[in-house]
Amino acid sequence: MDSMGNDSMIPLDEEVADIADFFKVFGDSTRLKILFLLDHSGELPVNSIAEALGMQQSTISQQLKLLRASRLVRHRKEGRSIHYSLNDDHIATILTLGVEHYEETLG
Repeated sequence: MDSMGNDSMIPLDEEVADIADFFKVFGDSTRLKILFLLDHSGELPVNSIAEALGMQQSTISQQLKLLRASRLVRHRKEGRSIHYSLNDDHIATILTLGVEHYEETLG
C-alpha cells in the first residue's frame, strides 16, 4: 500500500481534480509572465508588474487575484501599495522545470 492509502499510484479523484486545477493556472501566458517576473525579481508592487509587462494595471490585478486564490503568489501591504511574490520555492521549481523541458524539446 502506498502513502495515499490505496494500492494505486494514482491519487484520489478529488486530489487529481485539484492538481489539474493547479496546472490550469499555468496555462495562461499573462499569468506565466507574472510568475516568471516575480521569480526573477522577488517582490514587486502591482504597478511595477504592469509596467514591466506593458499591460494595464487592472489586467494585472485581475490575474494576481486568480494567482492568489490558487496560492501561487502571496501579497504584503505596504501603505497603499500591495507587493506580490511567489508563494514558495515549489512555484519557482515548476517554472524552472518548464523552461528546462521546453529547451530540451528544441534540441
